Amino acid sequence: MKRALLIMAAITTLAAPAMADEALAKSKNCMACHAVDKKLVGPSYKDVAKKYAGDAKAVDALAAKIVKGGSGVWGAIPMPANPQVNEADAKKLAAWIMTQ
Repeated sequence: MKRALLIMAAITTLAAPAMADEALAKSKNCMACHAVDKKLVGPSYKDVAKKYAGDAKAVDALAAKIVKGGSGVWGAIPMPANPQVNEADAKKLAAWIMTQ
């Protein structure tokens, strides 16, 4: 029983940051245009992570795009600026996206 509780505690601890950042993405309205595993208006987060895998500057670049918006990378539909997202939250979101 003790072992089972320790395993459950470890799983909960590991899953908590991912859930928190998904909750942040939902609270900042990111999920209106993006999904974790499928294209909506914008690319899926898994596709973004795949495209920028191995790029040491990806988190900073994605955080800047989250706040300032961008265009041309994923097609004709531009990503609007999100000034309601502060720099710290943008970096959290970008780091979470890169784990997908």
